Amino acid sequence: METSSWVSPNYNDRPDGLPIDMLVLHYTGMETCEAALERLCDKDAQVSAHYLIDEDGTVHRLVDEDKRAWHAGVAWWRGSTDVNSRSIGIELVNPGHEFGYRPFPEAQMLALEGLAKSILKRHSIPPRNVVGHSDVAPTRKQDPGELFDWQRLAEKGIGLWTDNPTLIKSDIDDVSAMLLAYGYETADIQASLKAFQRHFCPQSISGEADPVTVGRLAALLELS
Repeated sequence: METSSWVSPNYNDRPDGLPIDMLVLHYTGMETCEAALERLCDKDAQVSAHYLIDEDGTVHRLVDEDKRAWHAGVAWWRGSTDVNSRSIGIELVNPGHEFGYRPFPEAQMLALEGLAKSILKRHSIPPRNVVGHSDVAPTRKQDPGELFDWQRLAEKGIGLWTDNPTLIKSDIDDVSAMLLAYGYETADIQASLKAFQRHFCPQSISGEADPVTVGRLAALLELS
């Protein structure tokens, strides 16, 4: 279900010739859907996203996909610092870690699956470039967080996942190089490890390069 009653003024033109090759998922981190919509559509707030999905599955299209929405902020992925110019941003209504973080409801996940699949049909977005806000801004953001079901999305053909990797021990320099090869900015290696763990090892968000984390990272590099 999609509604267009809300439209955000917070966008500009994408650079000519730059492909849309990223999908960035967020949570709103606000107490209600209405509050999130008001902020994303407030000209003074200077933030937006292409879509917002309520917990009941309602999809709000706020910015046309051919425009550059302002959702990622200061970000970095695979060497690119202008993530907004090459991405589509989807906000998921959820109070976030500040206001009572909770699982994402079935209706919301179903709506996300349908929307994401349609986006992937329209744009050449490689699985490795389906990311969370915390992946592209690990020192600033935690969303969509450890309760988000990335495995479910990957099983639907949206993003990457791997199960039961071989346990690998490695020193921090090698792990940093692996994270960089996958796409993460690594100036703050602990923050980047936590972001990776929120996405791929949500059972342990330690910021440590434990054998499970390193093994999963190695397996993902092979897949990508």
